[in-house]
Amino acid sequence: TLCCKDDYFICNLRQPEKVIIAHMPDDRMVVSYGSGYGGNSLLGKKCFALRIAGRIAYDEGWMAEHMLIMSVTNPKGVEKFFVAAFPSACGKTNLAMIQPTLPGYTVRCVGDDIAWMRFNKDGQLMAINPENGFFGVAPGTNHQTNPNAMAALQRDCILTNGLEDEVDKDIPITTWLGKPYKIGSKENYPSSHPNSRFTAPAKNCPIMHPKWEDPAGVPISGIIFGGRRPEGVPLVIEAEDWKHGVFLGAQVKSEATAAAEFKGKQIMHDPMAMRPFLGYNFGKYLQHWLDMEKPGRKMPKIFHVNWLWREHPRSGLDDARRVDGEDIAEPTAVGLVPKEGSINTDGLNINWKELFSIPPDYWKGDIHETRRYLEEQVGDDIPPVLRSELDRVEARVDAMK
Repeated sequence: TLCCKDDYFICNLRQPEKVIIAHMPDDRMVVSYGSGYGGNSLLGKKCFALRIAGRIAYDEGWMAEHMLIMSVTNPKGVEKFFVAAFPSACGKTNLAMIQPTLPGYTVRCVGDDIAWMRFNKDGQLMAINPENGFFGVAPGTNHQTNPNAMAALQRDCILTNGLEDEVDKDIPITTWLGKPYKIGSKENYPSSHPNSRFTAPAKNCPIMHPKWEDPAGVPISGIIFGGRRPEGVPLVIEAEDWKHGVFLGAQVKSEATAAAEFKGKQIMHDPMAMRPFLGYNFGKYLQHWLDMEKPGRKMPKIFHVNWLWREHPRSGLDDARRVDGEDIAEPTAVGLVPKEGSINTDGLNINWKELFSIPPDYWKGDIHETRRYLEEQVGDDIPPVLRSELDRVEARVDAMK
């Protein structure tokens, strides 16, 4: 049997070989035993709402994605909705609840983690948030980085694997590393797990959009992919068309995080930020994305952002202007980038060329590495259209001087 007198169901740390996480997409079933990891314990989240729902979406012609949903309203009162996909701990929650620094702009949150999307009868892509709250990374969340999240934590909140300030300083503490911890000591190890979490109801967030529970969803104008890239990748790239956008999503890479199984600052592939959550063949998943483009549909613009740059929120405002059709982009070998001076840089000390440079040597190495990855991971299942897109972009990059 899996359980005996000395074992505990919730988190079987002493016998990890008895931890079982099984997904059966054909039966729409998940079995989880013995894991204390949030993604394996809260089965309605990643297990069902992404892995199983992704297979259902494939069978039925819609999309289940690891994406936030937000709206941006410009100073003229024009509101546009976006979905955005970033690997875990790359800032989805912070972006979904951001307070714009530019005057006249307003952001509203629809969801911070999962989007279910379907084209309606008018050809408009609509998105709903299937969740009823937030399950966010606690380290780094504070009144400076995310005041709206902090407001959401004021009541009905659950904190896991983190140390609270209210703990009496004389109480002995053993950290998640199994080491003693004394509050106030200068020799302390980190008290909180890097993947410690907060859980709070969505209704607690002061900037939730009035339509966040609308079963019809909200109309999506733009899709944003991205991650944390320490070099070579500009703040924002706009795809030339839907096929190019799917290619940008397929080549998403980022520094690995505490929410993933890798440790340290390795640059890991995470296509569409779905690598840990795919519930069926990767090649079929990419083809499913390509198949979304049909006559009569209003295809959203697709962007790729580099979240390493600290003023990345302004790139989101640039994306909002591009979906309005403003002529503020220029072509490069890897996609469209903002024309110099098109993004408001008031109050910032930045080097525009550094922010949007496309270093030839870096990109030649990057595109060749992307080809190797796709050949190894997808192989013969690479959709022909995506392979042609890879060939096209690679040829342009190789021609750069």
